[in-house]
Amino acid sequence: MPRFASFAFLPLAAAMAPAASHAAENPLAQVAQHLLSVGTMTADFIQTDRMGGTLSGKLTLKRPGKIRFQYEPGVPRLIVGDGRALTMIDYKVGQVSRWPIGNSPLDVLLHPQKDMSRFARVLPSGGDDRRLLVQARDPKHPEYGTTTLSFSRVASAPGGLVLQGWTVLDAQNNRTTITLSNQRFNAPVSDETFRWKDPRPQRPPNR
Repeated sequence: MPRFASFAFLPLAAAMAPAASHAAENPLAQVAQHLLSVGTMTADFIQTDRMGGTLSGKLTLKRPGKIRFQYEPGVPRLIVGDGRALTMIDYKVGQVSRWPIGNSPLDVLLHPQKDMSRFARVLPSGGDDRRLLVQARDPKHPEYGTTTLSFSRVASAPGGLVLQGWTVLDAQNNRTTITLSNQRFNAPVSDETFRWKDPRPQRPPNR
């Protein structure tokens, strides 16, 4: 069962309370309310690729724009969003790749102030009222892929929802699924969490 930290953003939650009835009638509004209510989140994750291979680790999120995927010991890989760019570091080969967060499937999670009705839609949940599925896709940039977010309805959680994970289908039809557990919300998270060590050789200073 997810564990919930106490709310650290009471003014924001209170300001959003009048929208509760509207969110109940509009699932996208409820998702937006949940995302805006979560300033930070930590969770354990399992990543499953299209071949069924799995990796696990720790997810840390801090809005706006910050996220860290710390993989299990022995996996020389790290993914960090610092608020501007998303960086993937491969410590095994000493390679660093960066791209704007807005070009990534994670943008919907990291910038929830955007109007979701312009790029997202609710999917059938198979008759399970406790589950909410939302598919996000930028129609102007199909190369960014499609992200399907999975939520559980939990009254005690921020905005009445808990993010259980997501599935990304990229432009090459490669599917990656992230499954979350042990979610905790709105606990203090230092910005130092989103720093990383550059594995590339450093050039000596010019003299």
